[in-house]
Amino acid sequence: MKGILLINLGTPDEATVPAVRRYLREFLSDPYVIDINPISRWLLVNLIIAPFRSPKSTKAYQKVWTDEGSPLMIHTVHLQEKLQALVGEETKVAIGMRYGNPSIASGVKDLRDCDEIFAVPLYPQYAGATTQTVLDKLDEAIKAHHPNARVHSLPPFYEDHHYINATASVTKAHLQDFDYDHVLMSYHGLPVHQLPCAHDTNHECVQKQTPCPKVFDTYPNCYRAHCYATSRALAEALNIPEDKFSVSFQSRLGKTPWIQPYTDEHVEALLEKGVKRLAVLCPSFVADCLETIEEIGMEVRDEFLEGGGEAYRLIPCINSDDAWVSALHEMLTTFEASLS
Repeated sequence: MKGILLINLGTPDEATVPAVRRYLREFLSDPYVIDINPISRWLLVNLIIAPFRSPKSTKAYQKVWTDEGSPLMIHTVHLQEKLQALVGEETKVAIGMRYGNPSIASGVKDLRDCDEIFAVPLYPQYAGATTQTVLDKLDEAIKAHHPNARVHSLPPFYEDHHYINATASVTKAHLQDFDYDHVLMSYHGLPVHQLPCAHDTNHECVQKQTPCPKVFDTYPNCYRAHCYATSRALAEALNIPEDKFSVSFQSRLGKTPWIQPYTDEHVEALLEKGVKRLAVLCPSFVADCLETIEEIGMEVRDEFLEGGGEAYRLIPCINSDDAWVSALHEMLTTFEASLS
């Protein structure tokens, strides 16, 4: 029997201060996320960030929480259910979250009857703080709970045509009645030093804040380059002219330089250029969550409208849209065929 393990970032169990504090401690204690000295990281997370950030983060989660719970969890469960119906009884689909519940370990346990497991890190673009930490945790869980399983991990799919077409399909549906001046593609940010090319003077796009021209063979897992590759592919699929879209990076934390341009500052620059009607999509997220609904859909929207913008539209993520379910199924089928 085959198994499919859908893996996403995770979410607090509840929109309460204790639950958010627990979640932040686990999330920010990951050395891939805050890559400093372990003792310094423990002190920073447990004595400063978790105690003082939890109340503020809880209020943000409460804005997006629904009667069913966390949006990210709801969309992931719906994706699981739809994919399960598509693959049939011979394949079992489970969920594992890198942080919080259900854990990756619990997902592996759910698939103990499966001889072969296809892991799906639900991150289109590769980053150590997303894809690699998931793969490390998965390896740990497999060794502990299912050491005899054959495990295959779906590679990053940042310009896979199935993913691009599904995202374009959802985007088109929400742009049909919106006459935009500009389309902004906002991706989750990352500290500059976590990019493999950060200190390579032959690759100056990061330092000069210019678009990465392509994914270079020397750095096949450059997150920033993946984001620009996704953006170009989406713009082509949506027939958006080059001067009508741009790329930015959100959710920066702390004083360490993160990859630029920053979304909040870039929106200000778009206003200065005369953009009045802005559409925003978040292609690094496959499921709507705090970062898309609250940060982009509320905070950035308010900043844009208060700054003189006239209309603003957040495009939903692909979530459990039928186009995405079919695309993911096709991606897995193609990936499995490539292994034989």
